[in-house]
Amino acid sequence: MNIDREDCLSTAKELIGFLEKSPTCFHAVKSIADCLEEAGFTQLHEGEKWELTEGGSYYVTRNGSSIVSFKVPGKAFSGFQIMASHSDSPSFKIKENPEMEAENHYVKLNVEKYGGMLCAPWFDRPLSVAGRLAVKEGNRIATKLVKVDRDLLMIPNLAIHFNREVNEGYQYNAQIDMLPLYGGADAKGTFMETVAESAGVKKEDILGHDLYLYNRVPGSIWGAGGEFLSCGHLDDLQCAFSTLKGFLEGGHPECVSVHAVFDNEEIGSLTKQGADSTFLEDVLRRINSAMGRSEEEYWTAVAASFMISGDNGHAVHPNYADKTDPTSRPYLNGGIVIKHSANQKYTTDGVSAALWKQLSENANVLYQTFLNRADMIGGSTLGNLSGNQVAVCCVDIGLPQLAMHSPYETAGVKDTEALVRAAKALFESSVEESGYGSYRLIKSGC
Repeated sequence: MNIDREDCLSTAKELIGFLEKSPTCFHAVKSIADCLEEAGFTQLHEGEKWELTEGGSYYVTRNGSSIVSFKVPGKAFSGFQIMASHSDSPSFKIKENPEMEAENHYVKLNVEKYGGMLCAPWFDRPLSVAGRLAVKEGNRIATKLVKVDRDLLMIPNLAIHFNREVNEGYQYNAQIDMLPLYGGADAKGTFMETVAESAGVKKEDILGHDLYLYNRVPGSIWGAGGEFLSCGHLDDLQCAFSTLKGFLEGGHPECVSVHAVFDNEEIGSLTKQGADSTFLEDVLRRINSAMGRSEEEYWTAVAASFMISGDNGHAVHPNYADKTDPTSRPYLNGGIVIKHSANQKYTTDGVSAALWKQLSENANVLYQTFLNRADMIGGSTLGNLSGNQVAVCCVDIGLPQLAMHSPYETAGVKDTEALVRAAKALFESSVEESGYGSYRLIKSGC
């Protein structure tokens, strides 16, 4: 992989800026929409008729937390080239009526776990609150993003003197151990006022909310040679960011380029805005219909489509190397990870892996492989669930990282730029399917 270090460093810094603007799925989708608007994309709405033009670029959101953007080359497109990732990350969601008094001296907040996170790293670091509010505006309800941009909360650890066996292993109780401290006794009754002030609304106009804790520690580039980067939400906004950049740079004259970012992957994708919903299929069908094409033409286009399911993967951990498969061992800065599973926890098969390898070679970037040890149960991602709605040839890939599902995760500086280039190569290609498991990647201009 011949990628200039300065290009990698510039992309890594841009990624950190994107991550710090995106403390929740709602902010991530807003950040993506802002990038699309700047690039000249037109927003569509699901509740309105779509008028598409040849050569047009568009995007549509669902629930404010999922977004699909696309470029239409013309009516006679041959297929869809799709890259999908997810916008959500494990966190703690603020419950309704969140304030809890403690000992007449403290106010803490009642929270519940969202997704499967590492609990220990949430302790003893500055936290705050972000999300969205449902606000009354006359006879309508509007949603407003909110990010309290100051150190507001902390979850203090219990001193070792009160639990001297804690380093031997401890099972955290989310209802007891993980409640963040908000203020002293005088803070009673002020939490929603603080949120309302940050959003520029009146407390009494707030009718509902989806608020989450977020880590306030800034992203950093570190290591002996500046080879690592750490920040919150690398899983999976690193993939969303990288593929978006490649999507904006690439394009094929005979394919519809599609960039999709879904919410709720961390809890199974079974929502109206998740990968297992009809969102992607709805968009693809509406593109086909708006361009005046028949149902038969839609199905032939799907057959000639290729999808990349992008969700970060596990790098070999320097302190726990035995947790990784003995022969498939991905490393930070070693290239994009192709994820395999015999039981189809990932969509990758021999054909889709081969197509990705060819794409990687076209983009001059490295790839590596990940499989779980045969005696360990791994996770899954959005590829198979999306495939329930749109059955296309699909490969699961990701960027290698450490400390997945921590509020502060670590990745390699080189790998983000590698995925940008691979994504660009995908969107400059089309897939020709000739039956009997035979596919051909056709680069733009060839």
